[in-house]
Amino acid sequence: MRVHPSHPPRTFAPIRLLAGLTLCVVMLLGTGCASTSTPAAMSTRGTTSAQPVPAGSVECSYVPSARAAARPLDPPPAVEPATGTVPATMELSEGTVQIELDRETAPCTVGSFAHLSQAGFYNDTPCHRLTSSPTLSVLQCGDPSGTGGGGPGYSYADETNPGMLYPAGTLAMANAGPDTNGSQFFLVYADSMLPPNYTVFGTITQGLDVLQGIAAKGTSNGRADGAPADPVTITAVTVDS
Repeated sequence: MRVHPSHPPRTFAPIRLLAGLTLCVVMLLGTGCASTSTPAAMSTRGTTSAQPVPAGSVECSYVPSARAAARPLDPPPAVEPATGTVPATMELSEGTVQIELDRETAPCTVGSFAHLSQAGFYNDTPCHRLTSSPTLSVLQCGDPSGTGGGGPGYSYADETNPGMLYPAGTLAMANAGPDTNGSQFFLVYADSMLPPNYTVFGTITQGLDVLQGIAAKGTSNGRADGAPADPVTITAVTVDS
C-alpha cells in the first residue's frame, strides 16, 4: 500500500475493521478511529486543576476516551512543566535509542509520554508499523495491543505549528485526526514529508542507526507499509523527569 503525504502516520483501526476504514490506516497514532467523546459515566480525574497554574507550567486537558485503555492506568497530572528538555532512553529489542524530549514545544505531550513511561505502559510492547515510502519513513510504536487501535484511555490536544517538519531523528505523536493524541508515537528514521498535523515532542540524539537497521530488513508483507519483518519490541522507556 503506497503511503501518500495526505495520509500520514495515523493509528490503525482494529484489524477486523481495516477493510472499511482505509483512511484511518495510514495516520500516526495509537487510538485508531475510536471516538474521543467523554462518556458521562467515565471519570475526568486529571483533566483539570483546581489550583493556580504555577509559573513555567501549563494546564493540560487529558480527556477520557470511549475506548478503554490498553493497559490500566490513571491519567497524567493536569499541570505540566513547560520549560526545558528531558532526556529519555528507549530500550528496543534491536538496540537502545536516546531521546531528548522538548517541554517548551509540547509540554502536555511530554507530560503524557513521561507519565506513560514511568507507569510502565510501554514496557514489553510491539512496534506494530514500519513505513518506507519516498515521503514517509517511520517506525510506529506505543500500542500495547499491537493492533494499531490501542491507547491509554484518554486523548489530548495537538501541540503543533504550521512550520513543523519531520526530518530524520524526529519523535512525534501519531493520531486519528485533530486532537486525538494518546499513547502511539512514531520515530522518523529518514527525512519524511508530512503535513504539520503531528505533534513533534522530541529528537533522537543516539540510536538512529538502530532504527535504520530495522528499516533495512523491510516489512513482513514485503510492502512499503506493514509490520517490521523482524518483530520489534520496546522493552522499557526511562524518562529522567
